[in-house]
Amino acid sequence: MSIFNHHEFNHHEQISFFNCDETGLKAIIAVHNTNLGPALGGCRMWAYESDEQALRDVLRLSQGMTYKAAITGLPLGGGKSVIIGDAKKIKTPELMRSMGKAVETFNGRYIVAEDVGTTVEDMNFIHSQTKHVVGFSRDGEGSGDPSPTTALGVYTGLKAAVRHRLHRSDVKGARIAVQGLGNVGYNLCKLLAKDGAQLFVTDLHADRIDHAVKEFGATAVDSDDIYSQNVDVFAPCALGAVLNDATIKMLKAKVVAGAANNQLAEARHGEMLRDQKILYAPDYLINAGGLINVYYEHRSRMTGKAYDRAEVVAHVQKIDETSESIFRLAEQEGIATSTAADRIAEQRFNAPAVSKAA
Repeated sequence: MSIFNHHEFNHHEQISFFNCDETGLKAIIAVHNTNLGPALGGCRMWAYESDEQALRDVLRLSQGMTYKAAITGLPLGGGKSVIIGDAKKIKTPELMRSMGKAVETFNGRYIVAEDVGTTVEDMNFIHSQTKHVVGFSRDGEGSGDPSPTTALGVYTGLKAAVRHRLHRSDVKGARIAVQGLGNVGYNLCKLLAKDGAQLFVTDLHADRIDHAVKEFGATAVDSDDIYSQNVDVFAPCALGAVLNDATIKMLKAKVVAGAANNQLAEARHGEMLRDQKILYAPDYLINAGGLINVYYEHRSRMTGKAYDRAEVVAHVQKIDETSESIFRLAEQEGIATSTAADRIAEQRFNAPAVSKAA
């Protein structure tokens, strides 16, 4: 397995592999960039088909966290971790404690949080082995599940995109296709349904679709048909790389705004969306609500300043203004919104490195 020549390797600072035969832990932790501060990113547990697939995922995700922190003005770097295995079959408290020991070896350069396949309870087990964890139970000093705050950020960015592209002040009556009804996708549906949006939903788990149909009056859609729905907005809220040569051609939506990380299969797909006059709300901006939330939790622990939910919400709501600035820059420069967002983020996280060199 090649690392330094890997397609997704992009000046990563550190990649560590962990194995524990006793607990069954097989994990990778990747730190992409710490110019702005310690790397913070979730722990994903997934039944990857190969070690190569897991490596590719952790490299893409950790880099995305660097851009996410920078675009939202947080003093954090980017990192991510993955545990290889089916969370429903092999996850145990002992395995998560073993993961906590792995995180502790970074001595604060990497701070872990929950992600796909991990929970607040898992973060509690990790917390028993390291203080470098956020998003654990509110019973102590944690801020709990960050998913509702992530959903709030996506909702904020989605509305900004609808306003810019469709010239609508709200989403009442808007037709929105939501792909993925996990913690974030379902919370996003709650917010959209409350505003009167018409929802079209799909998920790998039929029970989640049933719940959305009953609670929100949503229309159930087969997973293969979600892209071609005659809707105003397509909201990818499952795994990444769903916007590719085949799926983009199927889209009828004028806006893409969702919670999934790394939605573009390749960078060029941002241009492809632009060519089709589809406004893309960069994923790492609008799904940054959870990161913003756990940053304030981490700050509270480090400084003793009380965690203030109102301060968190105010920061998340700035996603509206940042989205609009990206849309305007893209139009002025004749570039994809994904490229515009990258420019802004790179200017921010590369600046400290320049000053250090000087």
